Amino acid sequence: MQKRKLNTLLLKWLTRSISLISIINILVWPSISEAYPIFAQQGYENPREATGRIVCANRHLAKKSVDIEAPQSVLPNTVFEAVVKIPYDLQVKQVLANGKKGSLNVGAVLILPEGFELAPTDRIPPEIKEKMGNLFFQPYSTEKKNILVIGPVPGKKYSEIVFPILSPDPATNKEAFFLKYPIYVGGNRGRGQIYPDGSKSNNTVYNASATGKINKILRKEKGGYEIVINDISDGHEVIDIIPPGPELIISEGESVKIDQPLTNNPNVGGFGQGDAEIVLQDPLRLQGLLFFFGSVILAQIFLVLKKKQFEKVQLAEMNF
Repeated sequence: MQKRKLNTLLLKWLTRSISLISIINILVWPSISEAYPIFAQQGYENPREATGRIVCANRHLAKKSVDIEAPQSVLPNTVFEAVVKIPYDLQVKQVLANGKKGSLNVGAVLILPEGFELAPTDRIPPEIKEKMGNLFFQPYSTEKKNILVIGPVPGKKYSEIVFPILSPDPATNKEAFFLKYPIYVGGNRGRGQIYPDGSKSNNTVYNASATGKINKILRKEKGGYEIVINDISDGHEVIDIIPPGPELIISEGESVKIDQPLTNNPNVGGFGQGDAEIVLQDPLRLQGLLFFFGSVILAQIFLVLKKKQFEKVQLAEMNF
């Protein structure tokens, strides 16, 4: 009887623990998904829109450069590297979620042709593994294995990200062909200005929501400000909340217009995208090309030998 009661109590304890963990997960997870761009992939089936724009640009409003280096051609069923370069001034600091300054993180999305995918660990050559470091890549989704995402990772260490790629084999993959294919890449440095739900982060400019006079500027205990504006249209007070991070560029008693900036722009990062081309090369074509070059070289050699032989015959006839 006591054993049955003990089992019942244990079962209740486990049930409550699981419920508590679920509640904590629901409360905490949204903040994580807003803080890291990699989780925003759940909101888009394909990261590249019909216009060619990569959707990360919806969150990272500033434009920056990004470069990609990939071989011009690869053989089927081989592992090669694609290097994404995300340059920025390593000395700059970004505004963190808590309002403090910290180093920039970087992230990237690599859109490969259909059939190309992340190389298996056991097939990656040691020299590529050394360049990769401790990075963890993952497919964009279970249906989009040709699209790879990475980040956020420390920008100081990974301003160049090496992707290990496995090319398809048309002999076993009927959807792959020996053609020229485009590769698209998007890379960001620093935090975004807009969360996936459309709200602003603290890494952007905050504007006045009404036209009027600033009555009060209240500094909050945990950082940030409350800006009290006397709206001239109806005389009511409007309160604009400024989170920790942006610095105010206005003062009490100052008149402001609607959409006028109240803070500076703390963003030092941005997003960029680029593209490259790669050829899935047929080995038979290469063999045929080598055979052709060899034939030309042999023909030239025989031509020179025949010419030398002809010159010797002519010289002999002249001496005779």
